[in-house]
Amino acid sequence: MLPLLIQQQYVLFALIAFALIFSLTFHEFGHAKVASLIGDDTADRAGRLTLNPIPHIDPLGLLMVLLIGIGYARPVPTDPRKFNTRWGTLLVAAAGPGMNFLLAVVTINIYLLGLRAGWPLFQTDVAQVFFYFLPLINMLLCIFNLIPVGPLDGHYILPYALPRNLAIRYMQLNQQYGVYALLGLILLHFAGVPVFAALWDLAERLVRLVSFF
Repeated sequence: MLPLLIQQQYVLFALIAFALIFSLTFHEFGHAKVASLIGDDTADRAGRLTLNPIPHIDPLGLLMVLLIGIGYARPVPTDPRKFNTRWGTLLVAAAGPGMNFLLAVVTINIYLLGLRAGWPLFQTDVAQVFFYFLPLINMLLCIFNLIPVGPLDGHYILPYALPRNLAIRYMQLNQQYGVYALLGLILLHFAGVPVFAALWDLAERLVRLVSFF
C-alpha cells in the first residue's frame, strides 16, 4: 500500500483502502451477529453489532494495513458463558472468515453479471479495479484468518477438529507460542519468503473457482 502513495497512485490507494475497511467491518460484524444469534449480547451492548466501520476499526491496526499491508481490526468482545450451544466458540470464530468468503462470492458475481448485462456502472476502469480487489481482499482475509496460530480465528476452530487430548495440547501450545508463530510468518514475508504471495495466489484461484458468470 505504501508504494502506491509513493508512486502517487492516490485513486488506487483510496479504492483499496475502502475495500479493506469494508471487508474488515463485515468480518467483525459477522462475529458480533453470530454471537448475538446464539445468546451472547456482549458485542451488541458494546456497540459492535453494526456495519458502521468506526466501532470496528483500530486506528493503529488500520494504519498498519494501509502502510505495510498487514494489520488488524478491534476484536469483538464475547462471553462464551452466554452461548446457548457448545459449538458457540466455533460458530463465532468461523463467522468472520465466513462473512468474507460470502462477500467474495457475492461481489465477484455481481460484477461479472453487471459486465455481462452491460450495466454502465460496471464498464468503467474504476469499477474494474475495485471489483478486482474487493473479492480478492475478502478471500484473502478468509484464508488468512483461518490459519490456526496466534489470535487468528483459526485457532478457535482447529480444536473442534482434533481429539480432546490433542485439542488441549494444541491450545496450550498456541497460548504459549502462537503469537510468535504468527510474527514468524510476518517476518518471513518481509524477509522475502513469499508467504503472503502464496496466500494471494490461492485467493485468486478460489475467486475464479466461485465465479459463476
